[in-house]
Amino acid sequence: MTDSRLDPDRFAPVHFKWAYADGIATVTLNRPERKNPLTFESYAELRDTFRALVYAREVKAVVVAGAGGNFSSGGDVHEIIGPLTAMKMPQLLDFTRMTGDLVKAMRACPQPIVAALDGVCVGAGAILAMASDMRVAAPSTKTAFLFTRVGLAGCDMGACAILPRIIGQGRASELLFTGRVMSAEEGLAWGFHNRLSDDPLAEAQALARSLAEGPNFAHGITKTQVNAEWAVSLETAIEMEAQAQAICMATNDFRRAFEAFAEKRTPEFEGD
Repeated sequence: MTDSRLDPDRFAPVHFKWAYADGIATVTLNRPERKNPLTFESYAELRDTFRALVYAREVKAVVVAGAGGNFSSGGDVHEIIGPLTAMKMPQLLDFTRMTGDLVKAMRACPQPIVAALDGVCVGAGAILAMASDMRVAAPSTKTAFLFTRVGLAGCDMGACAILPRIIGQGRASELLFTGRVMSAEEGLAWGFHNRLSDDPLAEAQALARSLAEGPNFAHGITKTQVNAEWAVSLETAIEMEAQAQAICMATNDFRRAFEAFAEKRTPEFEGD
């Protein structure tokens, strides 16, 4: 792998499980006895991992999941919430910026991220699901942005920016103000979940596999433009897309797709 900070075959994180095969990396939050809470250390390691994925060309798509029938219960009450109550403002701001950096890293990595959701998906866990590009959920999944229940604002880790763009401002406002649970059926109807499955991990990995078989360079451009076009005029967005698409037209994958179409066969993309 050229100029990579992360060798997917050898990477061995401390605070979550990592599996890599056929271009797909699976990140599994792995504290099932506590419903996979996050800690200071796991936040930081996840942030660093998603930052490194920018350079890991072998990784074509990422699946994020939780072990033991739950996705994540959010920040660990004893290992994060308790210590935060004793910190002063500079340390608190260091923490909130660090957690926000995880979302930035997820949005900035070029690989599509598919979240496989099950059971409890709350707090920072709901944010990780939100920051993913697509979400597959079990019918039993319960998602809640419950910051208000612990005396905090709903504006956590980009929630006030990203969630309204997924489900609409009124629905996002209800969830962020009340902290109530969004059922899997609501999540599907509102567009938070892309699909429901009795085996969300298998479904998410199948979706990731189909993405990994596609034009990976172009997928990265799509993700970049989805992020970049949030805050620009329509005229600017159209010009940005004209330039981005012209770049994609200069790739070998574009030529491969044309040749495969002409020969009536499925194209084999190589990401160049």
